Amino acid sequence: MAAAHSFHPHSSSSFLNPPKTPANSLPSKPFLFFKPSPKPFNLRAVLSEKASPPSPHQQQLKHCFSKSQEGFLYCEGVKVQDVLDSTEKRPFYLYSKPQITRNFQAYFDALEGLPSIIGYAIKANNNLKILEHLRGLGSGAVLVSGNELKLALRAGFDPQRCILNGNGKLLEDLVLAVEEGVFVNVDSEFDLENIVTAAKIVGKKVRILLRINPDVDPQVHPYVATGNKNSKFGIRNEKLQWFLDNVKSNSNVLNLVGVHCHLGSTITKVDIFRDAAVLMVNYIDEIRAQGFNIEFLNIGGGLGIDYHHTGAVLPTPMDLINTVRELVLSRNLNLIIEPGRSLIANTCCLVNRVTGVKTNGTKNFVVIDGSMAELIRPSLYGAYQHIELVSPPLPDAEISTFDVVGPVCESADFLGKDRELPTPPKTLVSLVRSTNKISTEGAGLVVHDAGAYCMSMASTYNLKMRPPEYWVEDDGSVSKIRHGETFEDHLRFFEGL
Repeated sequence: MAAAHSFHPHSSSSFLNPPKTPANSLPSKPFLFFKPSPKPFNLRAVLSEKASPPSPHQQQLKHCFSKSQEGFLYCEGVKVQDVLDSTEKRPFYLYSKPQITRNFQAYFDALEGLPSIIGYAIKANNNLKILEHLRGLGSGAVLVSGNELKLALRAGFDPQRCILNGNGKLLEDLVLAVEEGVFVNVDSEFDLENIVTAAKIVGKKVRILLRINPDVDPQVHPYVATGNKNSKFGIRNEKLQWFLDNVKSNSNVLNLVGVHCHLGSTITKVDIFRDAAVLMVNYIDEIRAQGFNIEFLNIGGGLGIDYHHTGAVLPTPMDLINTVRELVLSRNLNLIIEPGRSLIANTCCLVNRVTGVKTNGTKNFVVIDGSMAELIRPSLYGAYQHIELVSPPLPDAEISTFDVVGPVCESADFLGKDRELPTPPKTLVSLVRSTNKISTEGAGLVVHDAGAYCMSMASTYNLKMRPPEYWVEDDGSVSKIRHGETFEDHLRFFEGL
């Protein structure tokens, strides 16, 4: 039985990739790449967002962070030390807005000729201003909770370009998803039952995709592997017929329009995506043979980045899409891709101040004001993120091997281990008599590639308040895009109790 209310693969509906921006509509002022700017920057809070269109002519990804010959770190045309000296005296995240645009453009260009949805995985970074920018570039959104759906709607995303994932979706979240008309992935038997219940409560038909576990090893850390047989995600292929039968019996509220798989994260071999896509199109053939009008193939996200900064040649969005392009075209499908890390990770660094340097006799430590509370990936996954000073060291600074650690009361509180770094200069602490406040001046140190799964996983452990966020604008100015939390914010949770 063919599913009703379906879309055609080559229709011009709004959920498909929007048309290319004409070349003559590009802004007349190009981005500044790595060029130190003599003009001062201004810090201001962003109150509204009007995103610039992506630039079709930019084929090669450029990177926003660069060291000058003198040893200063720059983000686009802005010296990071200048930002450090002008912001709150605490760790903060610093992003490049132009880099976000360039990263999105790489996917946009790769999908040329394919009806598609780029669904940004909000779990990677849920900053509202970043979401507004991506929405303005033409992105859809991938959601894993009802609150993420609410945030996507607040950011202005088109619900027709949104997908709700998750292995334990709550009924109230499903009701909201059905009301708004987003795609919903089916993850289990009870999930399907809850989706049916939600559709009946709302009185609307819901577009669903079956998340099939392809049992493909993505060869990544087990915590971020989601497509193998031991994963909690997706349905086993031997149960596929049960789901198809139940969809048929609930055809008054369910519209099966596609299939979905997600292999994991930090994937650096695109052949893995092709292996999964081959399995998925075979399932599509089987499902179509039973009368279903399958129009969408969702291959998830998970493309890795060069966290080690070794210059490794890693697959690009174009490489990924090219591995599945012919398969998608051969079945007349719309492709859904769910990038998170590869869109946002390399656009940002966590900027810290060095509190001091110590040794225990066998180990040297650089102690900073940032910690696992602001950036937990190294502690949680043993993940490597590149670390460097933001300004040139003193001429006589000795290069030593350090663990870079924070002040949190845990031995797990480290940002990097066994890093070769120049010994940072001594931190200066003084009393400013005019204000009767303590002034601390320490060397700046950044943890790179902090845009994904860092701020979104931050905590208030040890009552370290979540930090502010800034970004460098297209014109080289610096804007605050999230306020840092305060102790008073914490106390508000207890008011009136």
